[in-house]
Amino acid sequence: METLYKICLALIIIGALNWGLVGLFDFNLVTAIFGIDSIISNVVYVIIAIAGLVSIGLLFRHFEFD
Repeated sequence: METLYKICLALIIIGALNWGLVGLFDFNLVTAIFGIDSIISNVVYVIIAIAGLVSIGLLFRHFEFD
């Protein structure tokens, strides 16, 4: 389960960086790579959204720091 959370966190970071590019420079990296209204672009957005939903569980998880 820890590996799943790490993968989801990486996807969320990629999505956040993309939104940062959109906000700062009006440049969408996903559409630049895969094209506007591409099925692949939509799949990437859905995968990042699912990663965000899976990561909601991290809000309620107790972490032990050494």
